[in-house]
Amino acid sequence: MNNRVKLTGWLFIGIAVLMICLFYFYPMIQALLLSFKTGAGANLHFNGISNYKRLFSDKTFFTAVKNTFLYLIIQVPIMIVLAMMISVLLNDSKLRFKGFFRTAIFLPCVTSLVAYSVVFKYLFGNDGLINLALVKIHLIAQPIQWISDPFWAKITIIIAITWRWTGYNMIFFLSSLQNIDSSIYEAARIDGASPIKQFFYITFPMLKPIVLFTSITSTIGTLQLFDEIMNITKGGPGNATLSISQYIYNLSFKYTPDFGYAATVSYSVVAMIIVLSVLQIKLAGDK
Repeated sequence: MNNRVKLTGWLFIGIAVLMICLFYFYPMIQALLLSFKTGAGANLHFNGISNYKRLFSDKTFFTAVKNTFLYLIIQVPIMIVLAMMISVLLNDSKLRFKGFFRTAIFLPCVTSLVAYSVVFKYLFGNDGLINLALVKIHLIAQPIQWISDPFWAKITIIIAITWRWTGYNMIFFLSSLQNIDSSIYEAARIDGASPIKQFFYITFPMLKPIVLFTSITSTIGTLQLFDEIMNITKGGPGNATLSISQYIYNLSFKYTPDFGYAATVSYSVVAMIIVLSVLQIKLAGDK
């Protein structure tokens, strides 16, 4: 009977492992092999590391990397800080209608990526609601070229992804805050600690694991940024907002199909994610 139970357990595990290998690891290995091939369409042949050599002389690739890291460096810290601040405010026991505010802030991350991107494109258009409102309250004299100007197009993308993902990260901070023993704050108040000191000496140190987790997941998400770029600016104007993922898409489907080189660019993203994740873990410390 005991052996039968073990066999049943291994059977369940075996099915899961088989599915993971079939739909996860096998495509990864195939993509790695594909990165060493070249040719148009399905007419591919091995060419060694030529694709990887090409990567280091590809100006469009470096433009995409620069744009993506700009989003990463500016947007991720802003989003993490906002998520933390909002979660602290919504964790206040005296706040009324907490459920409503939590739901309202979380809702953007369950909306369709394409749908919200299209909405943002129209909101930030030349005749969009944002320009109309800014002109109406006399903050600007002429409509801002949110989509067609390289600088403002980047700002639009940063605003869009911050709006969508802040609520997602807020949930992690909020769940962690609810697990902090309230007696710690009570003892701090008795000792005369102000709310600001309580945040920096109690709340923030206990949220460090969540800061690390959200930083890593946000980094991975930003390096894979595609939907917002594709639907709001299409990488323009003049590749000013082009992301790495959109460049991979262009190599595969927009330009003359070059699946081998597209796979090479994809694996450069894998390398970036590994390096940045390790750096973040090291900076956070062993504890």
